[in-house]
Amino acid sequence: MAATRNRLRIIAGEWGGRRLAFPAAGGLRPTGERVRETLFNWLQADVAGARCLDLFAGSGALGLEAASRGAREVVLVERSARVVAALRENVRALDADGRIRVLNADARRFLAGQSQPYDLVFLDPPFRSAIIGPVCTGLEAGGWLATDALVYVEADSHRALPPLPERWAPVREGVAGGVAYRLYRRQ
Repeated sequence: MAATRNRLRIIAGEWGGRRLAFPAAGGLRPTGERVRETLFNWLQADVAGARCLDLFAGSGALGLEAASRGAREVVLVERSARVVAALRENVRALDADGRIRVLNADARRFLAGQSQPYDLVFLDPPFRSAIIGPVCTGLEAGGWLATDALVYVEADSHRALPPLPERWAPVREGVAGGVAYRLYRRQ
């Protein structure tokens, strides 16, 4: 029996309206279109030319949307080899190999490597994990953030976030069903 395929629609930009397939995988829940549209309205002046990191890429919804809207470079980090294969296939289909890199890695191991600063970071980890605190600390302490970087955090709306780095100032936030989404700017 073939693996179930899910579909993702890029909302706007160069690939607006394009539908891409991604595999069904445990814990994989792409950021919904309504939330993505709100987020990218918030980010409209900040995406073009940005270096972006999508640390828990999953379907690639956030990173691919950023690339479609003019991000200079997008790095998608995903630990599932099967999901990475689908992401690479989608990047090839968009003819975006030069702007989007897909890495098969665990987020914490990735952050333990050699850093380079990003202007925009997307954090949408599996909801049931307790990884958000250590990852935020690792981003801040490891030199992964540009001076005034923006960090998007998506989490279960029924659970409080752990303390975030002091330099992160809240910019905007919203709730859609069971999803709380927040945007921070590094000061």
